[in-house]
Amino acid sequence: MFHKLRNLGKSSSKMLHSAGIHSEGQLRAMGSVAAYLAVKKTGGSPSLNLLWAIEGALTDRDWKEVSRNERTSLLFQLDDNERRENESDNLSGRV
Repeated sequence: MFHKLRNLGKSSSKMLHSAGIHSEGQLRAMGSVAAYLAVKKTGGSPSLNLLWAIEGALTDRDWKEVSRNERTSLLFQLDDNERRENESDNLSGRV
């Protein structure tokens, strides 16, 4: 599953698997923000450390090496995605 990727241990792998992400290829195709959001949609409440861990895994770095600027960028992407999703839910009456 994800055992070859840095930062993604049993707990992270289990969360990703529960979100329907079963391979490294799927994870790479989604990207860190979409994968994190998929985990959140399963009803879990992952910490932002999961987002940093996924980004580090996809860039072959320890999660602690994801810089402040990169984290800020990821947070903006996360916020944009969540805002778009909420707007879409409101338009479709799924509030």
